[in-house]
Amino acid sequence: MTPTNDAELDLYVKAALGKKARDPVLLDVSRLTSLADAFLICHGTSNRQVSAIADHIRRSLKKQGIKPLSIDGAKEGQWVLMDYGHVVIHVFYESTRSFYNLEELWSDARRIRTESMQQAVDDGGGDMDDELDESIFID
Repeated sequence: MTPTNDAELDLYVKAALGKKARDPVLLDVSRLTSLADAFLICHGTSNRQVSAIADHIRRSLKKQGIKPLSIDGAKEGQWVLMDYGHVVIHVFYESTRSFYNLEELWSDARRIRTESMQQAVDDGGGDMDDELDESIFID
């Protein structure tokens, strides 16, 4: 795994928020799995929005020189899985996210709140979970 720094994680969050991804959750899974260091989970309210969020993330990160190892599910718009090696992004359709409930599955993972996530909350544009007991903040 490539070490993940704070500013790099925020690039992924900014890319998702750029197309109004809802309720982003960033989980530090580095101590729980060898699959990735972090999972970014978010959702859209329609299949089209889910696909648009995923496409926007891909294009935004590509401009930063970050290319995915693979992307699955983009055409269906139910669950797009974007594998960037050390960061895995899950963009869900809202009901699909509720059904799979990855946040509960990975409940032992520490939640990270980046600067962009905090800004979205401050601007009133986020649905982000305000449970901060186990969160860490990244400036």
